Amino acid sequence: MNAALLLEHYARIADAPDAIARLRRFVLNLAVRGKLVDQDVSDEPASELLVRISAERARLVKSGEAQKSKDLADAAEDADFDLPPTWAWTRLGSITSYIQRGKSPKYAEADGVPVISQKCVQWSGLNLGAARLITRQSLEAYEKIRFLRDGDLLWNSTGTGTIGRIIRLDDPPAQLVCDSHVTVVRCLIANPEYVRVWLRSDHVYGTIEGRAAGSTNQVELTGQMAIGQVVPLPPLAEQHRIVAKVDELMALCDQLEAARAEREATRDTFTLSTLAKLNTPDPETFGQDTRFALTNLAPLTTRPDQIKQLRQIILNLAVRGKLVGQDAADEPAKDLVQRIQRPIQEIAQSLRLKVPQLPSMSDDQAPFELPVGWCWARFPELGAFGRGRSKHRPRNDPALYADGKHRMIQTGDVARSKGLIQTHTAKYNDVGLAQSRLWPAGTLCITIAANIADSGILGFSACFPDSVVGFVPAPCFENARYFEYFMRTAKADLLAFAPATAQKNINLDILMQVMIPLPPLAEQQRIVARVDELMALCDQLEASLITGGQTRSRLLEAVLHDALEPA
Repeated sequence: MNAALLLEHYARIADAPDAIARLRRFVLNLAVRGKLVDQDVSDEPASELLVRISAERARLVKSGEAQKSKDLADAAEDADFDLPPTWAWTRLGSITSYIQRGKSPKYAEADGVPVISQKCVQWSGLNLGAARLITRQSLEAYEKIRFLRDGDLLWNSTGTGTIGRIIRLDDPPAQLVCDSHVTVVRCLIANPEYVRVWLRSDHVYGTIEGRAAGSTNQVELTGQMAIGQVVPLPPLAEQHRIVAKVDELMALCDQLEAARAEREATRDTFTLSTLAKLNTPDPETFGQDTRFALTNLAPLTTRPDQIKQLRQIILNLAVRGKLVGQDAADEPAKDLVQRIQRPIQEIAQSLRLKVPQLPSMSDDQAPFELPVGWCWARFPELGAFGRGRSKHRPRNDPALYADGKHRMIQTGDVARSKGLIQTHTAKYNDVGLAQSRLWPAGTLCITIAANIADSGILGFSACFPDSVVGFVPAPCFENARYFEYFMRTAKADLLAFAPATAQKNINLDILMQVMIPLPPLAEQQRIVARVDELMALCDQLEASLITGGQTRSRLLEAVLHDALEPA
């Protein structure tokens, strides 16, 4: 084993996905191939060990202490790989005195003794707390050979997620038995812990796990499958050395896992603290906190959920006027709102939308304090605003779609748009268009049913049903990007308005009352540019997480493959 190569690259591969779990499997695979410890020519060869095991087995069968077994096929026929010269392929039935699934007892409600089920067999060891009980009288029906002994292996035979788990018993309670979902493997002379190493390696457990995951039916490990399972058998002395080395390396993996968990916990605490300072900014330190966070985005965001949180914080800062500076020379937002009312009416008329009369807003309704030059406004004061339309019933009438050419979107297209709607569900023909409404490209779409308050901007002109609300901003706005960014920050509050019904929805009146923090037009453009820049940076961070994980995975695979070669 080329351990030096593994250690040289460990710092880079330790953060690969499932790195520690894969290292554990690697250790097991090395062990059962004879590549974890050196061979010793003075060890009794496995071939002679098998002769001794066979003689002992015959003696135990004769005395009634072991099962009789049928002749087994030559294990070499099913050999997976080449073995060291002193090893030999054999079958599990040849190196055991007893292999048998337990039997299903009649369970008692209370005041009984435990019976081990597959739920009791955990990788961490035996969990008798999950055992069901049988009466002591029921134990009288069990043959003596079924009572579990020190060193017995318990091998789960059924159960999605549980099949293939295997543990070794250490000093079990008296008169402990298994049910029919667990196979008992009682080794003869061979080291049971070495046998367990083999049975939990990828060659056995990985195969069982893969077969169970790929099947729609219940996968079962039968007694005959267990008896016929091939085993690469080392000399007995080498078995003991392998077990000792595996224990040592698994303990090291435990330490690495604990160190990694501690490192991630420390990093997560630091990240949460840093992002919290941005989410609830302190006016005196906000500038310094922001510079620090933006300078250290990569080390702060090492998981997708952290980047998602960062995106939300960026948007929250943007709509509160804390992402870019204010300029006293900018036209105040209140003046902007007054001068865009006539263009809004013209857009609304072209879409056959009514311009609603909104009640006045009071300062005490405001969710937070705005910077100088900003004002609160509502969607109908900033553009044409209304629900989509699909009047014909049934909505899936083929007469609406035959030879269609007018795109039609649904709530799902908005939900998966990530801000820009580029997919459509169907195409209306002229009949379909006549009973609907065609919204222009650039329209902000907001869902009010199914997926609540999802938002996206149309990348093309399209129709949509009344489960989607459209907003066409006044011509002075370059696009609807600022308002789409605002909707992402407001979504959680909008959901609170949805009735507690099986299908939540919010209505148009609720959306009309939503208060939007409106910056001066010039500042709005600066905000959108800055948000776009930071969102692009978040995209890069997400991409680097993916490519970094893939690179570490490939490096881990290469290092583990090369480590199989002799040093």
